[in-house]
Amino acid sequence: MSKSLHVCIHGAGGLGSVIGGRLARMGNQVTLIGRPAHMDAIKAKGLHIKGREELVIEENLNCVTHPDQVEGEIDYYILLTKHKAMASALADAAVLTPRIKTAVSLQNGVGKEEILIEAFGSERVIGGSIMEGGTLLEPGTALNHVTTPTTAYFGELEGGTSERTGTLATIFSAAGLGAQAVDDIMHVLWEKVTQVGGASAWSASTLAGNPDLDFGSGLSCPEAAAHYVTISKEMLAIYKALGYTPQNFYAPVSFLKQMDAMSFDEAVEFCLEIGKMFSKQKGVRTSMHEDILGKRKTEVDAIILPLLEQAERLNIDAPTVMGAYRVIKTLDNYCT
Repeated sequence: MSKSLHVCIHGAGGLGSVIGGRLARMGNQVTLIGRPAHMDAIKAKGLHIKGREELVIEENLNCVTHPDQVEGEIDYYILLTKHKAMASALADAAVLTPRIKTAVSLQNGVGKEEILIEAFGSERVIGGSIMEGGTLLEPGTALNHVTTPTTAYFGELEGGTSERTGTLATIFSAAGLGAQAVDDIMHVLWEKVTQVGGASAWSASTLAGNPDLDFGSGLSCPEAAAHYVTISKEMLAIYKALGYTPQNFYAPVSFLKQMDAMSFDEAVEFCLEIGKMFSKQKGVRTSMHEDILGKRKTEVDAIILPLLEQAERLNIDAPTVMGAYRVIKTLDNYCT
C-alpha cells in the first residue's frame, strides 16, 4: 500500500479499540474517539489488547473525546457507538463531514446505513459488518476474545465492490482481521442480524433472571435449547422470505445453514452439543444479555425489531420472536 491511511473510529470502546489498535499496529494512522478515562489511559500507557494476542500499541494512535478534536483528512470514518447514541454521535460528527472520504457503520443491526446517508450523503457511505469480539476490561485495556477466518465484510450499498471497499478489506486483513469485499453486503447484514438476533432474543429474554447463567449453561438445558430452536427457525423463515439463502458468513460461529437443514428435534440435539462446547468457556453472553444484566438499555430495536417488521410486511408468523421482543422491551423500560 503506497500511503498510510487515516481511520477515525467513533465510539472506541472494546471493539473499536481492538480494530483501531490492530490497524495502527500495521502503520495506519488511527484516531479513536472515546470516553475520557479510556482515552487518557491509552495516552499514558498505550492501548493494551488481551485475548488471542497480547499487544501493546503506542504508535500511530491519536486519542480524543470529541469529533471537533480530530485532525486532518479522514479516509475512513467508522461508527461503533451503541445504537441509542447514534443520533447524538452523528450530530457531533457533523463537523467532520467535509473531511470524510468514506463512512461505514460496524454497529449491530440493519437500517444504520440510511442514517449515515442522512448525515454524510449517499456518495460517502458503504456497508459493513463485523463479528469480532471486543470488550473493554478497564480503561486502556480491551479483550479480543473471538474472531473468525472472515470477521468483516464490506460492500457498496447499491451492490458490487469498489476500490474503497477492497482497500478497507485489505487493511483489515493485514491487521489480523480477516475481511472481504462482497457484491451483496445487504445479504451479509441480514444474515448477521438473523444470527445475532436469534441468540440475543433467546438469551436476553430467557437467562436474565439468573445472573449466574451464560450462553453455555443456558443452552445445555433441553427446554432452553428447544426455545432457542423455535426462535431461530422463526427468524430463518423471515430471512429466507427476504430472498436470502443461509451462507454461514461467519463460520465456524455461524450455523444457520445447519439449523435450516435440520428437523426441529435434530436442531435441539445440535444446540445441546453447542451448549456443552460453550460450557467450557464461562461467562460467554450476548451483548444484549450483558446490557440487561448491567441495567443498560439494549439494542433490541436495532437488532430484533427490523426482523419483526419484515415478518409483518411478508405475513410471516413469528410469535415466539415477538414474545421475546416484548419481554426485552419490558426489561428495557427499567434500564438507563
